[in-house]
Amino acid sequence: MKKSLILILTALFLVLAGCGQSASTSSDKANGTTDQAASESKDNKEMTTLKVASLPAPMDAILLLVKPLLVEDGINLEIVEMSDNIQPNDALANKEVDANFFQHVPYAEAYNDAHDSKIVPVQPVYNALYAGYSNKYKSIDELPDGASVAIPNDPPNIAHSLLLLEQNDLIELKEGAGIKATLQDITSNPKNLQFKEVDLLTLNRMMDDVDMVTMYPAYAKPLGLSAKEDALIVEKDMQAFAITLMAREDNKDDPAIQKLAERMRGPEVEKFLKEEYTDTYPAF
Repeated sequence: MKKSLILILTALFLVLAGCGQSASTSSDKANGTTDQAASESKDNKEMTTLKVASLPAPMDAILLLVKPLLVEDGINLEIVEMSDNIQPNDALANKEVDANFFQHVPYAEAYNDAHDSKIVPVQPVYNALYAGYSNKYKSIDELPDGASVAIPNDPPNIAHSLLLLEQNDLIELKEGAGIKATLQDITSNPKNLQFKEVDLLTLNRMMDDVDMVTMYPAYAKPLGLSAKEDALIVEKDMQAFAITLMAREDNKDDPAIQKLAERMRGPEVEKFLKEEYTDTYPAF
C-alpha cells in the first residue's frame, strides 16, 4: 500500500514538473516571437517614397549615390530617368513626380514663364564647366572667320553659350543682357561667327558638322572629352547656372525633399564630384 502511494506521488510530481517545463518553454517561445516581431516591425518601418525625375549621368549617378543613404532616413528614392529636357519639368508640374534634378534656375524660370507653373529651386548641387569643343581645331586662335558654332536652342542655354563666348572675348553683348541674352543682343562679333541652334541633347552629334560646339560635360564626356583638357574655351565661374534640385512651390518644404537636399549637399556627393566628374565642382 505504502509502495503504491509512493509510486502515485512520484508519477504525479513528474507530470506536474513536465507541465511546468512545457509552460515555461511556451512562454519563452512566445516572448521570443514577440521580440522578433518587434524587431522586424522596427526594421520594416513604413518608408516614404520620393519620386525624382532626372537625366543621365552625372544627375542620375548622384541620385543613385544618395539612394541608400536615404533608406536610413526612412525614404525610398524612386529615380525616374527621362529621355529629354522637357519631360522632367512636365512630370513635376503635373505632380507625377515630387522633384527633379537636371537643370539650372534660368531653365526652370523659362519653363515657368511658358507654362504658368511654379517649379522652384531647393538645393544647388554642382556647377558643370560649360565649354566649346572642336574636332577641327586645337586652339581658339585657329578658329577661322565665319566659323560655324552649334549652341543649344533653348533661351537659357543660348544665353549661357553667349556668355561663354563673351567671357572668352569672341563676342560682345549689350550691357545688362546677362542670363537672358539672345543672339539679338550681340553688339560685336569680330570673327563673324555663324550660329546653329540645336537641341541640347543632340549637340554632341554636331562635332563633325560645325567648327565648334558649346556643351556641358554630361554630353562631352561620352565623346571622351574634358573641358579642362580638350576644350577650346571654358567658362569662368557662373553660379547662376548651377545644376539644382527642384520641387514645386507647394511641396518644396516637405521633410522628405528637405532630407534629399541635405543628402545631396553631403560629403559623399562632394567626394564623388571631385573624383569622378572633374569637369564639375560642388555648388554648396
